[in-house]
Amino acid sequence: MEELVLADRPVWLLLTIAAVAIVILLVLIIKARLHAFFSLLIVAVATGLAAGIGVGDVIDVVIGGFSTTVGSVALLVGFGAVLGRLIEITGGAQVLADKMLDTFGEARAPLALAVASLFYAFPIFLDAGFIVMLPVIYTVARRLGGSFMLYALPSIASFMMMHALLPPHPGPTAAATVMGADIGLVVLVGLLIGLPTWYFGGYLVARAIAKRFPDTPVPALLGEPRDVPVAERPAFGAILLVLLLPLVLIFFNTALSTAEQSGAVSAENVFFQVSRLVGATPVALALSALLAMVLLYVIPRRRRGEQVGGLLEELVDDALAPVCSIILITGAGGAFGAILTETGIGEEVANGLDAMGLPLIVAAYLVTMAMRIAQGSATVAATTGASIMAPAIIAGDFNTIAVSAMVITIGAASIGWSHVNDSGFWLIGKFCGFDTVTTFKTWSVVGTTISLVAFALSAVVFVIAA
Repeated sequence: MEELVLADRPVWLLLTIAAVAIVILLVLIIKARLHAFFSLLIVAVATGLAAGIGVGDVIDVVIGGFSTTVGSVALLVGFGAVLGRLIEITGGAQVLADKMLDTFGEARAPLALAVASLFYAFPIFLDAGFIVMLPVIYTVARRLGGSFMLYALPSIASFMMMHALLPPHPGPTAAATVMGADIGLVVLVGLLIGLPTWYFGGYLVARAIAKRFPDTPVPALLGEPRDVPVAERPAFGAILLVLLLPLVLIFFNTALSTAEQSGAVSAENVFFQVSRLVGATPVALALSALLAMVLLYVIPRRRRGEQVGGLLEELVDDALAPVCSIILITGAGGAFGAILTETGIGEEVANGLDAMGLPLIVAAYLVTMAMRIAQGSATVAATTGASIMAPAIIAGDFNTIAVSAMVITIGAASIGWSHVNDSGFWLIGKFCGFDTVTTFKTWSVVGTTISLVAFALSAVVFVIAA
C-alpha cells in the first residue's frame, strides 16, 4: 500500500477524535448491543475519516490492519483450539486436572494452574498458550465449583507477565534487539523482576478480583464437557508429550537462532533451517495437534475396536466453529488499532514525552505506554518505545544490567492499559465468556497492575545498576 497522505490535524484534535471514537464504540457494544465485529469496523472507518485519512484510503487501512491481525492470530487460535478440544474430549484434561489436584491439593488449585501457566507461557505466545490451557482450567473449575474467574484469572496473569517481560516473546525480544541488550541477561533480569511481579501484581490481584465475581459460570466455548470413563482416558505421559512438543520445538528454534546470530552456527546449517520451520509457533502447534489426533484419539479408539471414520473431521469442525467469531472480532480490533496507528497519535505523544526531559526510565515507560494506549498492540508499543529511547540509552553508556532493566520497563509498559483497540482484549475476553465491561474489570486491571509493579521493580534495578 502506498504511503498515505493525511489531512493536517493538530494533535489535540486527533486525541479528541480517538477519545470520542472509543466512547462511541463502548456505547454501541454495551448500550446498543451491536455485535463487537460490526461496532469495531464501523467506528474504525468513521475514525479514519474524521482523522483525515482519505475516503479512498481508509478501507485499505482497515483491511490491512484486519488482515495483519488475523494472519498472526488465526493460525495460533485455530490450532490451539483443536489441540484444546482434543485434550478435553479424550479425557486428557481430566487426567491433568486429577494429577494437578492430587499433587497440590484442591485448596491450591488456582496457584497450581498459575504456576503451570508460567512454565507453558515461557516460549508460547499468550493467546495460543492460554487457549491450550483452557480445557484444564475448565475441568478444574467444573470439578471444584465456585467462580470460573478464580481459576482463569491467575492463569491469565501468568501468560501476561511472561509475554511482556521475557524473550523469546516478540515485544521484549524486539526491544532488546533495538537497544543492543544481551538476550540472556534480559531473561535473567526479567525473571528477577517478573516472578515477584507475577505473584504480587498478577496472582494476588487476580485472586482479589475473582472474589468480586463469585458466580461466573464456566464457558462451554470448546464444546459441552464429556465425562470420559477412567479406562478410556489417555495416559498422563501421552498428554505430557503432546503439551511439551511445541515447547521443545520452539526452544529448539530459539537456541539455534541465537547460535546463528552469534556466529556459532551458519545460516546454511541444516538443523538451523529445520528449526526455523518446525519451531515457528503456528507450525509447532499444528504438529502438536496432529500428534494429539493420532496419539489421543485415533490409536485408542482403534484399540477399542471403535470406528474413527468422519468423527475426527467432525471434532475439528466443532473445535473451529466457535472460534471463528472470536477471530473476526480480534481482526476488527486490529483494524481499529491500525487506524489509530496511521493517524500518528501515539508517535506524536511519545515524541513529546521523550522531549520533556524526564528521567530516562520514566520517559521509557511513558513513551511506550502512550504507544500502547494509542494503537493497542503490545509488540508495536515495545518496538516503537525501544526505537525512540535507544539513542539516549546508547549515548548514556549504561552497563548491561541497566540496559536490561530498561528493556523490562518497556515490556512492562506494553502490557498494561489494554482497552478496545487491543486484539488481546477481545480474544481473551471472548474465550473466557466475559462481556466488555467485565473484560475491563479483569483483563485490563490485571495487565495494568502487572505493568506498574514491573515498572517499579525495574526502575529500582536501573537506578542501582546505573
